[in-house]
Amino acid sequence: MRLKELESYLQDVETFEEPKVLLEQYPTSPHIAAHMLYTMQTQYSAVEGKLVADLGCGCGVLCAGAAMLGAGACVGFDIDEDALSMCQSNCTDLELDNIHLVQADVTHLHTCPGRWHKAFDTVIMNPPFGTKKNWGIDMIFLRTALDMATESVYSLHKTSTRQHIKKKAKEWNVSMEVIAELRFDLPAMYKFHKHKSVDIEVDFIRFSFPSK
Repeated sequence: MRLKELESYLQDVETFEEPKVLLEQYPTSPHIAAHMLYTMQTQYSAVEGKLVADLGCGCGVLCAGAAMLGAGACVGFDIDEDALSMCQSNCTDLELDNIHLVQADVTHLHTCPGRWHKAFDTVIMNPPFGTKKNWGIDMIFLRTALDMATESVYSLHKTSTRQHIKKKAKEWNVSMEVIAELRFDLPAMYKFHKHKSVDIEVDFIRFSFPSK
């Protein structure tokens, strides 16, 4: 599947009707999702035939894209029942049958030792950035993703946190590569937003494990 074709299909993924601010429910645009997944597959062979997890899957644009690129299976995790319902509806509409959904608090998955430990080849996510009352949640998501993956983790993080993430990656003995620097356009979705949209500088990062 070509990049433009993938992005076109992802345009059909419905997004949040009533996003929840405390969960930082901002949709990943079809443009960014398509480029993330296409890069993962064409440069790193990280999607086709792989068992993929999407942490904080929301309405499922990353799950859907992974399935379209031939993932062996994709498991989406989200705490929000409404988001999972929308994700399931999207999967049905797109006729994708290799996506499975789990309602779970990603920040507590590490408390289930063995259940999801090293259960996936690839983990992809657009985690909460840790605004409002969720400071540090992005790193909890990342640590959980690294525990669940056997090969690599692909994640979006605010560019302003890059040095901190580099420090943590070294501490956790994982390799970190900034694949791309993006402009993440956050639309005005909540009452406290004063502008129609805000551009945030975001890194698309690949984390991998040292060869044994």
